[in-house]
Amino acid sequence: MRAWLLLSAVLCYLAGIAWSRSSLLSEKGLVYGKIGHPVKIYVKLHQNSPVLVCMDSQRASKETVDPTYLWIGPNEKTLTGNNRISITKTGRLILKDFLELLSGLYTCTFSYKTVKAETQEETIVKKRYDFMVFAYQEPDYSYQMAVRFTTKSCVGRYNEQLFRLLKKILNNLISDLSCHIIEPSYKCHVVKIPEHDLTHELFIAFQVNLFTPGWRGACNESDDCEDATNHNILKARDRIEEFFHSQADILYHRFNKTLPAMHFVNHSFHVVRVDSCRPGFGKNEGLHSNCASCCDLHFCPCLWS
Repeated sequence: MRAWLLLSAVLCYLAGIAWSRSSLLSEKGLVYGKIGHPVKIYVKLHQNSPVLVCMDSQRASKETVDPTYLWIGPNEKTLTGNNRISITKTGRLILKDFLELLSGLYTCTFSYKTVKAETQEETIVKKRYDFMVFAYQEPDYSYQMAVRFTTKSCVGRYNEQLFRLLKKILNNLISDLSCHIIEPSYKCHVVKIPEHDLTHELFIAFQVNLFTPGWRGACNESDDCEDATNHNILKARDRIEEFFHSQADILYHRFNKTLPAMHFVNHSFHVVRVDSCRPGFGKNEGLHSNCASCCDLHFCPCLWS
């Protein structure tokens, strides 16, 4: 009786280990291979890759006898563990603190045995899985903006004075964020509004850009610099948007129906984000449809040798 109890206890213990192992299949961050189809992986610079599993999902749900795993990197050399590469005994690969030079084709050969129960005959099975790993960055943001102001006439120095004053106010508003106004311009047009007389309006356009002298200081020596800089440009956008909304509130509450000749045209503020990639990176929606907004590394064979 005690022997049966002992056996039951051992079986329960072993079953617990088996369940723990198989439960890993449901973990997030696992990327399985696909036979005959390279799997594209996108890893942000200076971040860790997801776990690359040297096995397809169907095979992972089955028992495997005497498995072995061989990983080959972009330089066609066998991968071994180091401070940037982690390979587990079960063939799982993690690329740490990812750099441009780590981009490329990663190939894993998975070998295991099938054993016939009746004859104990062994057969070696080999499968190959390819992973195309791309380094990417978030694009650098800038914002194209447009507003309109009423004016007395399209002729006169007041229009230029308003334009210069507005540019100065906006630059002062965002200067602490290492942002500035670039490519400002304006044109005067005659506008006919339904049920109103003809009016003259200044159509003003400008771009909010980040890369002023000393912008690198915003990074605080961070490797992931685009996150810090893009955070600043987002704050600059919000400040400018709030400024023009406040202009509309001032007109509504203070002047009511008596408006000055030159004032902000309510609801005329428009903003569009413009993305740009840094040298060596670019966008290719056809090739990288799974990461269309990413700035991916332009592959160069010289990086893989």
